[in-house]
Amino acid sequence: MSGLREQQKEMRRQAIRRAAVELFESQGYTDTTIEQIARQAGVTAPTVFNYFGSKQAILLEIFRDIDDAAIAEACGCIDDYADPLDALCRLEQAISDLTIRAFPASVWRELLPVLLSESTGGVSDSYRKSNERLQHAVADVLAKMKVKGMLREDLDVHLAARLLNEYSHIQLMRLTSRDDYDLDAHRKDVREVTGLILYGMIKS
Repeated sequence: MSGLREQQKEMRRQAIRRAAVELFESQGYTDTTIEQIARQAGVTAPTVFNYFGSKQAILLEIFRDIDDAAIAEACGCIDDYADPLDALCRLEQAISDLTIRAFPASVWRELLPVLLSESTGGVSDSYRKSNERLQHAVADVLAKMKVKGMLREDLDVHLAARLLNEYSHIQLMRLTSRDDYDLDAHRKDVREVTGLILYGMIKS
C-alpha cells in the first residue's frame, strides 16, 4: 500500500511540475502564481506549497534535473573521447540540449536576466547556490579527465569549471536571443572558444 501511495505522490508532483512549465511558457514565469499552477494541475494551492514550497522551488528542481542528467551523460561518455576538447564540447552540448528542451527561448529570455542578476534573495540567490552545485560537478568531470591524462596535472579544476560555467551562460543568452535556435552556429562557436580556453594562447 505504501508503494502505491508513493507512486500517487510522485504522479501528483509531476503533474504540478508540468502545469508550472505550461504556464511559464504561455504567460511567463513572473505572471504565474501558485494558485494558477494548482488549478492547472487539478490540486489545491496548499498541495502545491506542500510539495514545493514556492514556484522558485519548482524552477530550481527543473534546473537540478537538467544539471544531473547532463553530468551523468558527460561522465558516462568520457571514455569515448581521446581529445579533451571533444569531451568538454559533449558536456556543453548535453547541458544546452536539455536546457532548451526544458523551456522555449521566450521563457529563457525572461528568466536569464533575473537568474544572473547580482541581487540577493529570491530566485537569483537560490539559482546561484544551485549553480555552485553544477560547478562542483563539472570540476569533478574535469578531475576525472585529469586522472585519464587528458588534462595537465597542475590544472585548477574548480577555476576551470567556473570559467566554463560563466562562458556557458553567455552562450545560452546568445542561443536563446532568437526563437529559432541556430544550434549548428552555437556548437561551432562553443568548440572554437572552448578550444582557445583549453589549449591556451601561449606558444608551445
